[in-house]
Amino acid sequence: MEPSYKTVRSWSNKFGKSFADILKKKESNPKDKWHLDEIVVKVHGVKFILWRAVDSNGHELDVFLQKRKNKKSAIRFLSRLLGPYPSPRVIVTDKLNSYTKPIKNMTKVEHRRHKGLNNTVENAHQPTRRKEKSLIKFKSPGGLQRTLTLMSKIRNIFAVPVARYRNSASIQKLKFNEAINI
Repeated sequence: MEPSYKTVRSWSNKFGKSFADILKKKESNPKDKWHLDEIVVKVHGVKFILWRAVDSNGHELDVFLQKRKNKKSAIRFLSRLLGPYPSPRVIVTDKLNSYTKPIKNMTKVEHRRHKGLNNTVENAHQPTRRKEKSLIKFKSPGGLQRTLTLMSKIRNIFAVPVARYRNSASIQKLKFNEAINI
């Protein structure tokens, strides 16, 4: 038996938020260095700003869809981030001025503004861009927010930690053998 796409869609709408909430509770605390960035996405031809936060290991902390890219939107995004997570040591952003005052007023962290330092979050945008360019177009802002929130939590489960790439081959082989024996 094969379910239709309508069945899968209704299940996603019905259970998606519950799955995302469960996954959010089970995830570990983020690292103390966060990367924030924003991109423009189109939903039925209307431009929206998608804000994204990623920790230094590449785990997505949150995605947030807004109509505007201003200080008020940055405040909403930061307050949404600082609710469930402890305050980071460093926040890295691009040179967007909307971040400066909210980060300075809301947190007592070091703020680094440099385009080259923000590659971690730029890489996190790639799956969204691929989905946007494929035949699967975004239909509604709410649906996009729900889909990307769930996708980010699922991606965190299967993500390879950034530290893995910094290990030598012998350490990786040892860790792999330990994982197989368990």
